[in-house]
Amino acid sequence: MTPVARISAAIEVLDDIANRRRPAADALKDWGLAHRFAGSKDRRAIGDLVFDALRHKSSSAFAANGEDGRAIMLGLFHQHRGLDIAAIEKLFSGERFAPLPLSDEERAALAEDRLAEAPDFIRGDYPEWIAPNLARIFGAEVVEELQALAEPAPLDLRVNTLKAEPDHAAKEVTAEVGRAPERPALSTLCLRLPLEPERGEPHIASTESFLKGHVEIQDLGSQLAAEFAGARPGMQVLDFCAGGGGKTLALAAAMQNHGQIFAYDSDRRRLAPIHDRLTRSGVRNVQVRTPRPNGDVLDDLEGRMDLVLIDAPCTGTGTWRRNPDAKWRIRPGSLAERNKDQALVLDAAERYVKKGGRLVYITCSVLEEENSDQIAAFLETHPSFGVVPPAEVVHAFENEAMTTIGGAARLLAHGLLLTPRSSGTDGFFVSVLTRAG
Repeated sequence: MTPVARISAAIEVLDDIANRRRPAADALKDWGLAHRFAGSKDRRAIGDLVFDALRHKSSSAFAANGEDGRAIMLGLFHQHRGLDIAAIEKLFSGERFAPLPLSDEERAALAEDRLAEAPDFIRGDYPEWIAPNLARIFGAEVVEELQALAEPAPLDLRVNTLKAEPDHAAKEVTAEVGRAPERPALSTLCLRLPLEPERGEPHIASTESFLKGHVEIQDLGSQLAAEFAGARPGMQVLDFCAGGGGKTLALAAAMQNHGQIFAYDSDRRRLAPIHDRLTRSGVRNVQVRTPRPNGDVLDDLEGRMDLVLIDAPCTGTGTWRRNPDAKWRIRPGSLAERNKDQALVLDAAERYVKKGGRLVYITCSVLEEENSDQIAAFLETHPSFGVVPPAEVVHAFENEAMTTIGGAARLLAHGLLLTPRSSGTDGFFVSVLTRAG
């Protein structure tokens, strides 16, 4: 396919997403099935255009004074890819497979600086209904923070210290993917592969370093959240919302396979991948507790855990740079439902924390309603718990990891917040609580 044909296809997919209110992945899959002549490079290029357009949907559409896929694509090229009107006209020529030529109205809209006076939710590319929630946490910096959340994310790897050293793993990855990973200052265990759109994302899961368990795919923010929990060798730990086991593996490495981790999730389907991951990573101190229809599989752990980690269900606003269409599909009712789930999981997990033990609450959300508000409400009904000051959490991590967080973490009253703009990670909230001895 020619570049202009790919643009036409992306416009078609964007209109399908809007008209049928469906996930981008489903629309792209259906387009590919209906256009089997398109090769893998064509499908990838069209997907890149679609997801880039979704990252900047509001600002792009506003810049072109329209709402459909064509307007979004015009605004994307002009506002976010820096093309002038003459360059855009060469792409939108109406010639074979190219989009129709620009109308006088479209040309006039692109010639204006329409975004200069646009509302924050337009310039920051997020739904209008969630604007008050985002302004509450970010204040005057909301546009800058959300623009950072609209940028593509790099591919982060965590070095599994049970099997590899960071320097050796970096050399392995360099040899396998043909590019040297960066080493972010916030962690000695993170290998970061920056985006190279012309080459695409390397398939790490097929490399020897991954198959041998030397590295795991995990955003640096998720890595740091697990480290902030403070797991140490010899501890008794419950990963209460373990899911596929990403943080379980990080905890096991921090504990050097000494002590015991119990990995549990209320949905046994989410737990399914954990078994193969544990084997590949050389983890020997994890016991998976799979839920049963009749019976509590965690009864024997009550009041015994040094650390209980809750990777709480949330809206995922902190992952919008990886899932750009998710921010347009989220609804106010979703936030209310997640708030109920978070309160329930906090109440369910606290009984396993022993006196003097830790309860660590994590979300991949930037919203106070899912973060500080949940902790404040929990403290009101559970007076035996108190928040470890976020500055102490950071200080303990810095001493252990021999690194400096600096201004990368936003320190709040009830926890700390990482964001793409401040820390170069996905958005993560971490609150560390202790039960009085």
